[in-house]
Amino acid sequence: MELFLWGILPYVMVAVLVGGSIWRYRYDQFGWTTRSSQLYESRLLRIGSPLFHFGILVVIIGHFAGLVIPKAWTDALGVSEEMYHFAALALGTVAGIATLVGVGILIYRRRTTGPVFMATTNNDKTMYVVLVAAIVAGLATTVIGVIGPHEEVTYRDTVAPWFRSLFVFQPDIQAMSEASLDFQIHTLIGMALFMIWPFTRLVHAFTAPIHYLFRPYVIYRSRDGRPTAGRGIRRGWAPVGTPDRSSDKAAGRTTGRTRR
Repeated sequence: MELFLWGILPYVMVAVLVGGSIWRYRYDQFGWTTRSSQLYESRLLRIGSPLFHFGILVVIIGHFAGLVIPKAWTDALGVSEEMYHFAALALGTVAGIATLVGVGILIYRRRTTGPVFMATTNNDKTMYVVLVAAIVAGLATTVIGVIGPHEEVTYRDTVAPWFRSLFVFQPDIQAMSEASLDFQIHTLIGMALFMIWPFTRLVHAFTAPIHYLFRPYVIYRSRDGRPTAGRGIRRGWAPVGTPDRSSDKAAGRTTGRTRR
């Protein structure tokens, strides 16, 4: 069982994640979206969405630092184990609570707003169950680390070496088997979340619209064609091949800019 859980299942998870994402992109590009419901309700969305997204971003960064950066590196930088754990627990607790509160608001909104609830599929419900379970399990490991008995062997000695060993295709099953039960449960739920990821609305995270910040303006003109009195026309970022705007000004057409 340990061989399957910690030596085989992680690679099955990666295969499903990568293969499922490729399949979804090729055969369901129109479904590759969050199916935004902002038009139905925006007040709770403005609160819950930033809490969840910024919280989960910090959680991801924290997991990366804890699992990828070896203990020897932080020791070489002069960061003591006490300092490391204090920072990790403090930041992890705040980020975890923010993420849990944010997703709680989003679930409440989805359940109590009629049109949003009607647009909720069984796929969404399954995703929310697994996502909340992963967040709660992560917070539980943090709380146990704070109020529970101090252990000589921590996740940096068990989960982290096992995680890094997966990338060289030599899974350290013994290290993961020595991890505490709360970390093992959290890891299994996390793998389940990534296995369903390509088939849910969470897939939109792979196509965050970062390129939007670097796209040029779209040129538009007013319908009446009257010039703008008392205000000069600012030159913007014009794509190659577009006509000079001075000809528009001479022709008496109003020119403006907006994002695509």
